[in-house]
Amino acid sequence: MIHGIIPPLVTPLADRDRLDVSGVERLLGQQLSAGVDGVFILGTTGEGPSLSDDVQHAMIDETSTVVDQQVPIYVGITDTSLVRAIKLAEFAADQGAEAVVAAPPFYFPAGQTELQNWFRELADSLPLPLLLYNMPSCVKISIEVDTLRALIEHENIVGLKDSSGDLKYFAQAVEVAATRESWPVLMGPEAKLVEAMRLGAAGGVTGGANLFPKLFTDLFAAITNGEQAEVDRLQQIVVELQDLYMFGKYGSSYLKGLKCAMELSGICSGQLAAPFDAFKEPQREQVHQWLTEFSKRTLLDETMTQG
Repeated sequence: MIHGIIPPLVTPLADRDRLDVSGVERLLGQQLSAGVDGVFILGTTGEGPSLSDDVQHAMIDETSTVVDQQVPIYVGITDTSLVRAIKLAEFAADQGAEAVVAAPPFYFPAGQTELQNWFRELADSLPLPLLLYNMPSCVKISIEVDTLRALIEHENIVGLKDSSGDLKYFAQAVEVAATRESWPVLMGPEAKLVEAMRLGAAGGVTGGANLFPKLFTDLFAAITNGEQAEVDRLQQIVVELQDLYMFGKYGSSYLKGLKCAMELSGICSGQLAAPFDAFKEPQREQVHQWLTEFSKRTLLDETMTQG
């Protein structure tokens, strides 16, 4: 059963085309200590479509080695090429991944019928189960509800990660999911996890868990156990965490802020894949000040970061 907190991990980079291996080890060590329910690599937060084959393979290989079957590994294979997506899935399968995750192909806008055909052909050819990934802000195509109804019938399509941020769509997706046993719907935007769980979400793919994994595993546990006071307390911290993603003036500010904070926290390099540049002054100093004030204000300590 795919459920719980499955962080979409950043890809630590030593330079434009080389993995920061020690950073990967520290990052994964913190995730495992915090009790995450799986890890999702090479997604949007992991800059998957921007990475070379070599870096993608290195991230899969290193993740598999460190995780060592302690939790499931989910690998993003979003691509404009069906053949490349399948080849990456084959490599992931060889390294012990549990499933793969794919958003619609980008660049050329596909119709919904074409999208259904794409996902069916992809699912037919994969060596692993496929999670659909609704990410319209990046790929400019939404997996519409009628398309979900058509694709849920495919045996090898096993769930949905929705990062649209649209709770009405999310509720409709959960209704569709109810027509098949054990077909999870996961929430992407972390600030909406509590609302999504009320609607029937199986869990969350929470980017902030790269920095504070135990914040999110504790929140999920509180929701599951019906501890409303603790849910309210932790949710407020999650809401305040969203300020980190607002530095800078481009749509990449989420990723730049997150990676900058991770470097300042000693987790991994803040290097980003092209075309993005890491924060320089004054944004870097702003992130440093934010980290200090956020930790004081929310009473976060090392256990919230490292588990």
